[in-house]
Amino acid sequence: MIATPDNDNTSDGPMVFIIIAKAYEESGSDGIDLHILLCAPDDDTAVREALNALSEEGFLEADLDQIGMVTEVPVDEPHASAYQGALEGEVAIIRFD
Repeated sequence: MIATPDNDNTSDGPMVFIIIAKAYEESGSDGIDLHILLCAPDDDTAVREALNALSEEGFLEADLDQIGMVTEVPVDEPHASAYQGALEGEVAIIRFD
């Protein structure tokens, strides 16, 4: 779990990032819209860990469109489960096929 952020921000709890992306399983294929939730000490680490997780899931490349922090606990699925997974150290990938 994250103890202290690597920047000047102070956080009362874990820093859960959400990354909105489009990833490609095959060259020239239509991309799959994704939301990626994970805990990280800073946005650079979040991007790096997200790209590693996408690679492990078999994606060849990805376009990361936006990154932000989740400021409230989501109540709707699938984001609620993904948020919980992120708190447990997982990189949660939500696919919108």
